[in-house]
Amino acid sequence: MTMVQTNAKEPKPITGKTVLAWLIGFFAVIFIANAIFIYLALGSFPGVVVESSYEAGQNYNSEIAAAKAQERLNWQVASEFVPVGETEHQLRVTAADAEGTPLYGVDVQATLQHPAQQTADVEVILNADGGGRYVGTLDKVYSGNWTLVLEIEQDGKRVFKSENRIFLKD
Repeated sequence: MTMVQTNAKEPKPITGKTVLAWLIGFFAVIFIANAIFIYLALGSFPGVVVESSYEAGQNYNSEIAAAKAQERLNWQVASEFVPVGETEHQLRVTAADAEGTPLYGVDVQATLQHPAQQTADVEVILNADGGGRYVGTLDKVYSGNWTLVLEIEQDGKRVFKSENRIFLKD
């Protein structure tokens, strides 16, 4: 009878130290990944939507009253973005009263609010262009989703406010 000799090594037995090393390694990877995610999350979004929730709550009833007064005015306000160069856009707002008469003598302001970064918000003061049309120029506005907030003031008092979700493309 001949014996065949093989060079195969016997497997190492699994000991308590090996299991402990694998468990510590596994949980170390999980903790490191979680730490990275927490760091990135806290650094990218501050979480603050309103500086003072108490003051926002106190102003809630006045905002409802302003919205009802705005609804009674029945103004017709429309806006459009027109590219005027490689990096510039023009915001054109037309405003008319309930009978369709163009609005004169009002101050129109617009804010483009970025949905995730408050520091990317862009404010625009629009100038009267005649016939109830107000125009403002925006430089280097990135494509994507934005919230367009239009406010119209008459005699120093806000009489119109709208918030609309828009998508700007290149």
